Amino acid sequence: MFRLLRRTPKATLTNTALYNEQSFYDAFVRDVKRAQSTVVIESPFLTEKRALYFARLFNKLARKGVRVHVNTRNPRHHDKLLEIQAWKSIRILRDSGVKVYFFSDMRHRKLAIIDQQILWEGSLNILSQVFSKEIMRRTSSAELARQMASFTKINNRFW
Repeated sequence: MFRLLRRTPKATLTNTALYNEQSFYDAFVRDVKRAQSTVVIESPFLTEKRALYFARLFNKLARKGVRVHVNTRNPRHHDKLLEIQAWKSIRILRDSGVKVYFFSDMRHRKLAIIDQQILWEGSLNILSQVFSKEIMRRTSSAELARQMASFTKINNRFW
């Protein structure tokens, strides 16, 4: 792993900001509204409340031709209550034009990449956060967005 990190090209952070669980959603929604081509979100947990929060916006994006993809854990890997929430959320998201992909590798990454230009990363589950204290970093950098897509192999599926 460290060999891979050493080989990963370094980028200069020039346009970055930190957000907490209270300030994140307004800023994130602003970025998502401006999306022109793709929005990719990795959120291991899904709740009906957050799916409903984003449903109208994702539907508008889909009608505009913006591809919205959500990577999440396979709902069967959750306990029963979380599994039920996940299935309800998936139905809402899919009805809003979102492509939802399940992964069985127990991923716990929380990130979003918008138009291969804006990278959000941190501890906040974008599609399930409720009460917990969290932090997210927003970086506007095509280079760093590409680096994250390559490192996590998101780019193999979506671009």
